[in-house]
Amino acid sequence: MDLDRFSVATFNLYNLQLPGRRMNPGQVVWTDDEYRRKVRWIGAKLRALKPDVVGLQELWHRDAMAEVLADANLDDDYELIAEPASGGRIICAALVRTGLRAGDPVWIDQFPPGLRLESTTPMDPQAPGIRVSIPRFSRPVLRVPLALRDDHVTEVYVAHFKSKLPIRIDTETWFDQDPDRYKPHVTAIGAALATIQRTAEAAALRVLLTETMKGTVTPVIVLGDINDGQHSNTVNILTEQPRYLVGVAQGGADVGLYTAQTLQEYRDTRDVYYTHVHQDLRESLDHVLVSEQFYDHSRRRLWLFDGLSIDNDHLNAEDHRESGTGDHGVVRVSFRWRPSPQDG
Repeated sequence: MDLDRFSVATFNLYNLQLPGRRMNPGQVVWTDDEYRRKVRWIGAKLRALKPDVVGLQELWHRDAMAEVLADANLDDDYELIAEPASGGRIICAALVRTGLRAGDPVWIDQFPPGLRLESTTPMDPQAPGIRVSIPRFSRPVLRVPLALRDDHVTEVYVAHFKSKLPIRIDTETWFDQDPDRYKPHVTAIGAALATIQRTAEAAALRVLLTETMKGTVTPVIVLGDINDGQHSNTVNILTEQPRYLVGVAQGGADVGLYTAQTLQEYRDTRDVYYTHVHQDLRESLDHVLVSEQFYDHSRRRLWLFDGLSIDNDHLNAEDHRESGTGDHGVVRVSFRWRPSPQDG
């Protein structure tokens, strides 16, 4: 199969779980009516956007997503890539246009051996040493190979990093031993722990990406709820901050990733990119990141960026349970086949 155009999307499903099934502590289970509204809303979005590949976050149970596809008459259009034994934890999953998958999907739970977050001799003599011990991703990363063209296999990663919600510490033994000392600082400590975890996850995925990309011409796409903004340290770690403003077919970075948000900003001077609203703060937490094979000015370009859209009007809903809507915008990015002259 040789595609001339294709599109990808990243879609946080806002805890898509079967009705009556438990979710995270403190979350109220979905009623039958609430679940039915969610199924219809998600299916309608997929039918309207028509992406060829969708990275899914916050899926609890494979059967719930299968029901979305059946209800929207899309089960023949897409292959659902999700763990068969799900329901007890949030997973990353994907929808792939039927016939595009080029190999077996893999869920990566443990951090790679190449990641070691430790420094005992910092360059700044005034800085203390540091050691971070985090063994795995909070949500296993999905990796799936796709054949967008018969002679090119593209590796797609679907990720969901730790949110900015502070990690709870009031159940820790050390907290119970001196609660008066720590209680005033639960938010600061919990937020710091969440940031450390999210940063470690970004570094772990970066190691995996470098192992795939370095010294190769493998096209790579990352679809994810990164839970951080375009210029955050988290995203900078993932992308390695490649240069954008270069001459036509003169750029490209071997292991760099380009944010679709930035690619769109070079096409449109009006920035209305946001995918999440919290306490009236609009942020861009959901990202599509692509390798140099999808960057217009790369000497090794295969695909030309063809535009980005964000479906986020539903974020104005005050009650997502009542409306069936999600709490993240859906990002869709399009490309068309146009190799650079150097690539041939």
